[in-house]
Parts: sequence; structure tokens; C-alpha cells
Amino acid sequence: MRFRRTSLETCKNATGVVVVIDVLRAFSTAAYAFAKGAKDIRLVSTIEEAFYWKNEIPESLVMGEAEGLPIPGFDFGNSPPQFDSLSLDGKHLIQRTTSGTQGVVRSVNAEILLAASFCNVGATAKHLEALSPAEITFVITGLHPVGWGDEDAACADFIEELLLDHNPDPSDYLRRVSESPPGRLFQDLKLEDYPYQDLEYCLMINRFDFIMPIYKEGGHLLMIATDL
Repeated sequence: MRFRRTSLETCKNATGVVVVIDVLRAFSTAAYAFAKGAKDIRLVSTIEEAFYWKNEIPESLVMGEAEGLPIPGFDFGNSPPQFDSLSLDGKHLIQRTTSGTQGVVRSVNAEILLAASFCNVGATAKHLEALSPAEITFVITGLHPVGWGDEDAACADFIEELLLDHNPDPSDYLRRVSESPPGRLFQDLKLEDYPYQDLEYCLMINRFDFIMPIYKEGGHLLMIATDL
């Protein structure tokens, strides 16, 4: 089994099995939404698309962010704890984020698409092992210069080590998330839009035992949580 890495700029070239990773916070938030009963999540690139589908899909809810900040008019931001006291049973969600959903939308040549974070990393690895593809490409959606993206690279590295049966110590990888540039944002008490609780929720490794495959339906991208 071979492993490749790609970024938002190059993921259009990825083929075969593609795992799009966004630890802080898009696909952690999505996992918590599914755990609260969301039926599916439509992934879009732009704010305009998100509002369009909210108007088209009865009683749908839209969540996400722009450059890490809440979007006026969205029902939810990009924060896992926001669902704690809610039930999303049977709800259709629409998600737009700066990195995570862009990685999915831009992976136009993927044959099998999965979204992942540390919240469902074990289930994702088990599914990939069962698929046993010759090659897996990880989209490191947060990849930027000066160390940005290591939180997503850590998740990819952890999956790779699991698939190689190396029995990795998760604490080393979770530490990389906390010490990454975006991880440090959530530890700055002056930044109200980056609450520390979000980081805590995103670090809950294997909190959920489901995968998040993404299906292409009529040119649209629909993510549905699937138990193993």
C-alpha cells in the first residue's frame, strides 16, 4: 500500500481512494453533527451555494465559517460543542468551510472519497484496511507555509501508521495538533472565535465509530455517516 499527500492546490490530480482531512475543525464538527442525528451533510465551496441549497432543501440547516469566523445568516458556525444540547434527528445539513469542504470539492478525480478527523480516525483506518487499495491519497487541507497544516498531517500520519500495523502512540500525534499554529489559536484566551473547548472536542480520538464517505450525486457532494 502506497501513501501520497496533497494540498488544496493539487488535490484535483488525486485519483483512486482519497481521504480529505480537516481536524480543526470542519470534519470534527461534521462528526459531532452526525452523532446528534443529522441525516446527511451537503458539502459546498461558496457561501452563495450554501444559502442556495438552504432555500432549496426544506428545513435544512447550514453550518461553517469563512477564514475561521462565523458567517452571518448561517444556522451554525464551525464548532463541535454547539450541538451539545440539540437534536439534529433527520436534518439535512449544508456545510461550507475555508479548508475542509474545499478539499472535497476540489478532489474531482477521486473514485472513493472519505472525510476524516481524529474523532473517527480508527474507523477510517479500519475501512481503508478493508478496501486494501494499492494507493491512498491524503488531502492535507490546512497545509500552508510555516508549519500550518501539521494538525491534518498528524492525522494522516496516524492513519498511515495504523495501516502499517505499527501500533502508534496517539498522544504524540494529538500533541502535534495542540502545538500546530491553528491549535495554538484555541489556547489564546483573547480569541473568542477559537474557544479552547473546540480543541478539546477535536482531540477526542475515536470518539465515533463511523466513517464519513462522500457520494457524488448529480454533480453534488453528499456526506453520510456509515457505521462499520
